[in-house]
Amino acid sequence: MPTPQRRGELSTDLIKELSYNIALLYTQVSETEPRLLPEQKDIYNKILQRVELGEGGLFFLDAPGSTGKTFLLNLLPEKTRKDHNVALAVASSGIAAILPSGGRTAHSVFKLPLNLASEKTPTCNISKNSARGALLQQRKLIVWDECTMSHKRAIEALDRCLQDIQNNRKLMGGMVVLLPGDFRLTLPVIERGTAADEINACLKASYLWTKVEKLYLTTNMRVQLFSDVESGAYAQKLLEIGEGHLDTDQEGMVLFTHQFCHVVESEDELIDHVFPNMQQHIFDEKWLCERTILAPKNETVAKINKKSWAK
Repeated sequence: MPTPQRRGELSTDLIKELSYNIALLYTQVSETEPRLLPEQKDIYNKILQRVELGEGGLFFLDAPGSTGKTFLLNLLPEKTRKDHNVALAVASSGIAAILPSGGRTAHSVFKLPLNLASEKTPTCNISKNSARGALLQQRKLIVWDECTMSHKRAIEALDRCLQDIQNNRKLMGGMVVLLPGDFRLTLPVIERGTAADEINACLKASYLWTKVEKLYLTTNMRVQLFSDVESGAYAQKLLEIGEGHLDTDQEGMVLFTHQFCHVVESEDELIDHVFPNMQQHIFDEKWLCERTILAPKNETVAKINKKSWAK
């Protein structure tokens, strides 16, 4: 068998991060950069300037839906990698990890412990002399998407890990870390915990929060690029719900207007509205893919599915 061609002492992880097609990255970056909106471009330039100067920094990007967060998060690592630098793109969940180029889960990359809620000062299971440690020493940028879903101790553990690996007592070991997310969405889930426990586990409750530089994306790309006024009004209403600005009834339930949505009286009415004449279209994949009913609990989904099939 042919002798394998080894590349010095580089680890598999580092080889992978240095094996991107540079010509393809140049093409992708040159085509994508002109499409940045002014708001996105300011954030893009600020992050890259810190990377180039090696000044480091911890940034939080407040990015509600449809403001082009994923678009920006794909471009930043591509720009960094095309200059033969290492950029890591991670996310708090497996679904979010497939969105950025080369994305992986934060737990797998940083070897975070699973008992974050019970351990006061958790640490990443990465040593300076390990292959993963060598990877982190080389990286110029870390993007941690959906950071608001992670326990605050996960980000604190990364801070301690980077300081140790870099032999640098500065924040995040003197490297650039970008934490995009939206606090209006799901906060860290604490098993058998109360609302107070979830708030205490949130990034805003961490000692790091006072050191974070805040960035904001507010322009809805659908409205800006396609003049979709209805989508813009809907997105604005969702923001008002997330920020608690809408009126509520005596039980604390949000009151919706008919301009925003149509409130049904029963599950049967909802099913009939979303899936009219179900039996006639049951084998029409296109028709089925154009409609869905969402629910916060699996048991509710199962109940609605059972009723839908009965019709």
